[in-house]
Amino acid sequence: MVCKKSKLRLYCSIVRPTVTYGCEVGGLKGTVKNKLMVFERKVLRRNFGPTKERDGTWRIKTSDELDELIRHKNIINHIKAQRLSWFGHLRRMKEERMVKKSI
Repeated sequence: MVCKKSKLRLYCSIVRPTVTYGCEVGGLKGTVKNKLMVFERKVLRRNFGPTKERDGTWRIKTSDELDELIRHKNIINHIKAQRLSWFGHLRRMKEERMVKKSI
């Protein structure tokens, strides 16, 4: 059995980057955002399994529980962070180019 921390680490290091490859340069429409969020919840529910209640019954994890597991760092926030990182890179490259032209 693999612990939750290892499952989350695998998801964040393999699945999420594969799914979001190239997303930082294109625009995301509402339908695409929704599909990405649905995909993420499906993967997380599959990885972390159901929750056992006190009375012995099983139920699937809610979206809020999944959000707590990933510490509110969902796939859309990841893409936004990647875009900001890419924007910062482009800005630094532009400033470097401007400095080289002035020399």
